[in-house]
Order: sequence, then structure tokens, then C-alpha cells
Amino acid sequence: MTKKKIIKQLYNRYIRPTEHKESSFIGVEIEMPIVNLDHQAVDFNIVHQLTSLFLKEFDFVPTGIDEQGYIYSAWNKATNDIFSYDCSYNNMEFSFGKETELHTIYGRFQRYYKFVQEYFTTFHYTLTGMGINPNRKINHNVPIENGRYKMLFHHLSSFPKYFSLPMYFHHYPQFGMFSSASQVQIDVTKDKLSQIIHTFNQLEPIKALLFSNSVLLEESQNDFLCCRDMLWENSTHGINPHNVGMYDCDINTVDDLLNYLSTTAIYCVERNGKYLNFSPVNILEYFNTESLTGEYQENGSIHSMIFHPQPEDIVYLRTFKTEDLTFRGTVEFRSCCCQPISDVMTVSAFHSGLFTKTEELLSLLKKDKSLYNNGYNVVELRHYLVRRHKPAYIDMDGLYALTKKILDLCRQGLTERGFGEEIYLEPLYQRIAERTNPAETMLSELEHGTPLDKIILRYGELSKQA
Repeated sequence: MTKKKIIKQLYNRYIRPTEHKESSFIGVEIEMPIVNLDHQAVDFNIVHQLTSLFLKEFDFVPTGIDEQGYIYSAWNKATNDIFSYDCSYNNMEFSFGKETELHTIYGRFQRYYKFVQEYFTTFHYTLTGMGINPNRKINHNVPIENGRYKMLFHHLSSFPKYFSLPMYFHHYPQFGMFSSASQVQIDVTKDKLSQIIHTFNQLEPIKALLFSNSVLLEESQNDFLCCRDMLWENSTHGINPHNVGMYDCDINTVDDLLNYLSTTAIYCVERNGKYLNFSPVNILEYFNTESLTGEYQENGSIHSMIFHPQPEDIVYLRTFKTEDLTFRGTVEFRSCCCQPISDVMTVSAFHSGLFTKTEELLSLLKKDKSLYNNGYNVVELRHYLVRRHKPAYIDMDGLYALTKKILDLCRQGLTERGFGEEIYLEPLYQRIAERTNPAETMLSELEHGTPLDKIILRYGELSKQA
């Protein structure tokens, strides 16, 4: 298949859905760790009982059942909300059907969350707002037993065979089972697509400053406030770095984006109901390969299967960029950790408020001298700001002044939307005033003797206004 034909396939899957789009909907996904406060592993039987009660209470119907007969995903017809477990039964996710404003989403979140917490309390369990499950070393970090999640875990666990590559691999292939994110999808039109991706890519260092909330506790060598970046980029997902993380080049046009997509890699397909994974292959090379050998799991064993690439395999191309273009005609913002539950809407409010302010935002960043325009690119800046200790060259007074200007611009954008969503930004103003973020606050409190369980419970509290 020629490059021109492959580019056309990429266009049809990713760009065409943005043509003539008039909607401006928002979708919100919130993942949260389940914590057993008795310092024991989560009992999945308790989780399964909760699932049955939740579906009955909120009129959800099962859409995903694992190989043992347990429900891991369910859907509500009226709202298009999805209740699910992400990668494992240690990690709960609420994915909300698209809405035009955030209050409706938050209202449903409150109802779901209160129900789950009331049930969990009877077992001395809780949901909490942390990007890393604080009981990750205690829990059973096993994948949900279905083809996709077992394939994914097998792919991530295959990193030892790639040690000849000139890259660093961490030793947490099970990270999807203990890490939780807060993700937002927003409708985008073709004429704004490249500008949105370019602008928010430039913003990633500031997002690290505000939203970092994933710490690998008990890892003394770790300086990460947001280890989320490292977990994705230094896994087998990052063998081709264009599949993960930020864009290390400017995306100024749709052609730039298509050319970038053509440099990404595919690592899995489905054949005869079986998910196969294989060494990542550039998408251009993949469609010009006669056959490949994939692996799948069945009856506890790994099996090999030779298969032939097909044009429709384009649906299995999956990237994990910080600004990820989806086949739904949306941009998914996926670099933020799960936030304390009282601040759960901050991520979606931040992106929604700035979405129509890209020109003003870019102007702010271009003029800045406190962080930007000092000889470092935005990828390097993000890598610095996800760490606790910042480089000496950074003017911290100027950096926080810049961050407040960005937040003020965000508030203006939300005010212009006219829904009163700017109330969700108040926790971010507080973080700027105190020069902290949830990860820094947690570490500081632990160093001053606050018990971890107390922090877990507080990070799991709904806002007093809820």
C-alpha cells in the first residue's frame, strides 16, 4: 500500500470526523483508585457486589463481561454514561456522556460517587483522589480477564526483550492497574485542530505545575510528582516515542498532523476473536508487510499466530499523546492525574475555559521569560516540572505570575461560556497562592507526620458544596 493511500486512511479515520462539525460537546472520564483501609488487598468479591448494586440503582446495562462472568463495563442509555473498571478491579472509572456544560456532569458524578462510597464504607474501603493507588504494593495487580486487558499486560510485560534499544524501561508493567487519570474530550473542528494541539502541547509544563498528583510512595529514589509521564513513556508504549507523551515538533497544519500520525506504530490487532500483540511496527511499514507473528493468551498460556495486515486494521492504531486526536472528532487531553475528589472538576474546567482562548494563550507563552524562551523546549520543560525539585534557572515568582495570568484567561473563557463553570477553578487559584499541587501537598504532610490514611480519606472527600 502506498504512503498516499495510508495517509488517506488516516485522514478518513481521524480528520474527516472534524469536518463541518458544529457541536461543542465535552466528555469527561474520571478514574479513581479503590483503597482497602485495613491495609490489605482489595477483595474483588466486594467490588463485584458493588457493581451489581450500582447497575440496579442507576439503570445501567452490562456491556463488558470478563472470562469469569464478572461485569467490568456497563452503560446507561439515557445519559450514555459508562461505569467501568480500567485495566483491573482496583481502578474504577466514570465516563460521562457528552454534554454542553460541566454542572450536569458534576451532578451525575456526585450521585454515583456518594452511592459507591456509602457501600464501600461498610467494608472499610474508599475511593480516593490520587493518581497512584497508595496500596499498590498490597493489591492484587492482575488484569481484568478479557482478551484486550490480558494482551495489554502481556505487551507491557515484554519490555525485557527490548533491552537492546537505546532507552530506559521502568519495571512497572502493571502500572495501568494502579494509576488513575482525569481525562477530557472536547469537540474540535478541522480549521482549529492543529492550533488546539499546538497550543495545549505548549501548555503541558504549566499543567504539570498545577495538576501533578501521582507519586510512587516508598520509592526513595523517586523525585516525581507526576510519575504518570514516566510510566507511559518508559514502557513498551514508548518504544516508538511518537505514540506517547508530547509532540517534540510543531503541529501547525492538518498535513503536519497527518505526517506525524504516519510516524506512529501499531502493536496489536484482533483476529478470530483473539487480541494479538507484536513488536511495535511503524504504520507505513505495517501495511507493506506480507505477514507478522502475533501472540495471544489462552488457557493460561501464550500462543503464536501468523497473520496478514489488512486495511481495516487502521482501527487498532492507538496513540497515547498528551493531546490525542480521536476517531470521534475530539481532542482528548490525557496528561492529568486523578485529582482530589473535592477538586474533581478542575481538569475539565481548565481545558474547557482555555479551549477558545488559544491565540491569547499562545501570546502569553511567547512573551514569557520566567520558564519559556530560556533555551529549553516544551518537552524538556514538562520533564522538569513533573519533578519536585525545580531547576535553579526558573524564576518561580515569574512562573506563578504567568500561571495566574493563564488561569485568569481560563476564567474569562468559562465566563463567556455563560454556565457559571468558573467556580471549579477556585482550587487552582488556591494552589497558585500556596505554590503547591496535590502531590507536593501530600509529600509535605507525610514529612510532617500526617498519617497516610488521613490523607487518603481527605483526598476522597467531596466538595463541601456537593
